[in-house]
Amino acid sequence: MKHPKIKNVIFDLGGVLVDWNPEYLYEKVFAETPEKMSFFLNNVCNHDWNIEQDAGRTFDEGAQILKQQFPEFEKEIGLFYDRWEEMLKGEIKGTELILRKLKSLNEVKLYALTNWSSETFPIAKKRFDFLNLFEGIVVSGEEHTRKPFPKIYQITLERFKLLASESVFIDDSLENVESARKMGIHSIHFKNPEQLKTALQQFQVLNK
Repeated sequence: MKHPKIKNVIFDLGGVLVDWNPEYLYEKVFAETPEKMSFFLNNVCNHDWNIEQDAGRTFDEGAQILKQQFPEFEKEIGLFYDRWEEMLKGEIKGTELILRKLKSLNEVKLYALTNWSSETFPIAKKRFDFLNLFEGIVVSGEEHTRKPFPKIYQITLERFKLLASESVFIDDSLENVESARKMGIHSIHFKNPEQLKTALQQFQVLNK
């Protein structure tokens, strides 16, 4: 399949370059009652609640809402922000190596587009030096919108003066990938570093 010349590669961070999971914290918090952890992460501090922080709501605002609904989990709700760094296991090594390879080849520009709270992203910036390899990073919490809404893709293209047809976007969320494709951005649904390497070779931005 013939692809147009790709000049820009846009990475998602969580699930692609960074191994982040609330279970890494709460399996310690609920060590003696794992069934409580399952209930807590599915019904209290769940994905739908957390993405509102990704879209710009403060953790304090979000926590107050939950503490009113689930007063029995008041302490555990507070830990989501207070011990947030414990949810970071580390970098996804294989993807980081691909990122560094692309940087060393110096044939494409590298950007990041992430759903991430503006309150916790500074922690990641201190911890992961590979974030300095990007020409620019769009953080949803700073923009008060998030993937998969079209606005954040438009912000990314316009801010860095990118053409959708010359860009490839990588994300572990199929919903986010499909939204990018609707914007005309070539996209890769990330599953693992080896699959990503093969996909980037097909786009002719990585050699064999």
